[in-house]
Amino acid sequence: MSTLPTSADNGPNANRNAAVAISYDEKDGAPRVVAKGYGQLADTIVRAAEENGLYVHESRELVGLLMQVDLDAHIPPQLYVAVAELLAWLYRLESRELPDAAQPEIST
Repeated sequence: MSTLPTSADNGPNANRNAAVAISYDEKDGAPRVVAKGYGQLADTIVRAAEENGLYVHESRELVGLLMQVDLDAHIPPQLYVAVAELLAWLYRLESRELPDAAQPEIST
């Protein structure tokens, strides 16, 4: 299972940070949103991820879209390509195929 928080400073709450954590388990049909929030909650999500050795990816567009997904819900099919690109980046990063940890170009 992989959990990957994404963070941004966007949306209707443009003056506050936003963060969404997604988790993917091969038993599920699609990744699901496991945490999301603005402001201090967003900071807590990112801090918890970093403290647990998880990668944090920044994408305003993707966070804006994922914030619309209900907590503990699977991502909608419209986001499959963008999230698949993000998970592929994570897989390559964990496999050390991306030594510089470059951020992926996400199609939204």
